[in-house]
Amino acid sequence: MSRIAAGDEAAMHALFSRHNIAVYRFVLQQLRDKALAEEVTSEVFLDVWRHPRGFEGRSTVLTWILANARRRALAARSSRRSPRFDRADDPDGADDPDAPLQAADHSTILRNCITRLSAEHREVIDLVYYQEQSMDSVATILGISPSTAKTRMFSARQRLADKLKKSGVDWLAI
Repeated sequence: MSRIAAGDEAAMHALFSRHNIAVYRFVLQQLRDKALAEEVTSEVFLDVWRHPRGFEGRSTVLTWILANARRRALAARSSRRSPRFDRADDPDGADDPDAPLQAADHSTILRNCITRLSAEHREVIDLVYYQEQSMDSVATILGISPSTAKTRMFSARQRLADKLKKSGVDWLAI
């Protein structure tokens, strides 16, 4: 970050290359709109380039970036006027003739079950399992206490296990 603060474009490129996919996936999980997620991700990295001294070293760089991405995504979501239908919002995939075949795939079932969780639970599952963040980092990103983050993760796991069970999948098999 100190190199970015000094205007080192190569350092910024390296940071972007290392973290842009993780940030985009996190924002997309929040917004469920690819174009808006790309825009927010670009804004997040532009903010990093413009204000690198905002990083105070109290967390990892990715945790700091994801916290900023979350704030931007929440602002974008609240300013969006009409929610768009996303195929992930359709839990039974009624428009998809191959849905029964795909349902046999555990990863498809898992993704479908995750999309049916509340936004808070999807967010914590994404941060822990897909972004590989520690519970302390999750708490920092979400702006909650570590104990609240742990409780939310426990609840998310329970709800996900229930949804998997209802889908006919033993969560231990995944």
